[in-house]
Amino acid sequence: MDREWLRTILRTGTAILFFLLLPAFAFADGPQPVPSIFAPASTPASDIYSLSLFVLAITGGIFVVVGGLLAYVIVRYRDKGDESDKREPAQIYGSTQIELAWTVIPILIVVVLFLTTARMIFAIQDAPKPPDALDVTVVGHQFWWEFRYPKLGIVTANELHVPLSTNKDPLPTYLKLYSADVDHSFWVPQLAGKTDLIPNHPNITWIEPKSTGLYLGQCAQFCGVEHAEMLLRVYVDTPEQFAAWVKNQQQPAVEDPQVAAGRRVFETESCMNCHTIRGTAATGRFGPDLTHLMSRSTIASGAVPNSEANLRQWIKDPDSFKPGCLMPAMQLTNQQLDEVTAYLETLK
Repeated sequence: MDREWLRTILRTGTAILFFLLLPAFAFADGPQPVPSIFAPASTPASDIYSLSLFVLAITGGIFVVVGGLLAYVIVRYRDKGDESDKREPAQIYGSTQIELAWTVIPILIVVVLFLTTARMIFAIQDAPKPPDALDVTVVGHQFWWEFRYPKLGIVTANELHVPLSTNKDPLPTYLKLYSADVDHSFWVPQLAGKTDLIPNHPNITWIEPKSTGLYLGQCAQFCGVEHAEMLLRVYVDTPEQFAAWVKNQQQPAVEDPQVAAGRRVFETESCMNCHTIRGTAATGRFGPDLTHLMSRSTIASGAVPNSEANLRQWIKDPDSFKPGCLMPAMQLTNQQLDEVTAYLETLK
């Protein structure tokens, strides 16, 4: 019976420890299908990952020691049903050595964790900014992201493009974070830690991605009813891909006479009061810049793929995709919906 108890406890403890350690080894390098802190692809994220493994090793050791002692006591001193064991055990009062141990050891552990964490935080925050670093201004809105590239004259939304940084040609991206309304939090775990966007209090973070691809993140601070659908997509491009993307984004909106009816609908309804399309009368700032809408893979801040059917439905009834979003349904006729959808589809 003793052995069965011990086997059960050991199996349970091993399973718990396995699931605690599994995330550290379960993810391969490169972009992941879900946000993951265990596959760092940027310098700040790698530093945070190293710290997390150090903390996990210490806390895992504490778990093994405490759990092992607890398992031993439960098995060794369990009730065996023997009446002779019902007597009161010997009472021992006070042990200076034990009290010092359980006081000093936790204090040392906490001090080590505090100093290690503080050192890592300051190392990331105080990293020198290279003169050729890419500057991006990030503005959090309910419930979407605005990205401005001040040196490049680009304004886009929800999908951030940055260049790859290599050891031979390091090119970090520095993000200046603002909020247009309430608290938000910029979090792409494979690229950097969480940084809050607080009204009237600009924050700064930076990333230095080492692998190309799409990295996923989201707002990590509850900011309203559609907080969960305020998603982030960061594309890390090769230098050639990034240069081509920049060239396309710097162009004015496409003017196609075949969709002039849709443009009239856009400009005569309230769409232009919230959205900007460069080269037209639309200069609104409340919603995303739509100049190159169709260059984005998603709409509604990553909620749905950017397809013709989804775009039309989004214009018709935004709440069907994001209940509680601040974009109103414009009550357009079917013909107007078809025309404005056709017009927006030309904005590549």
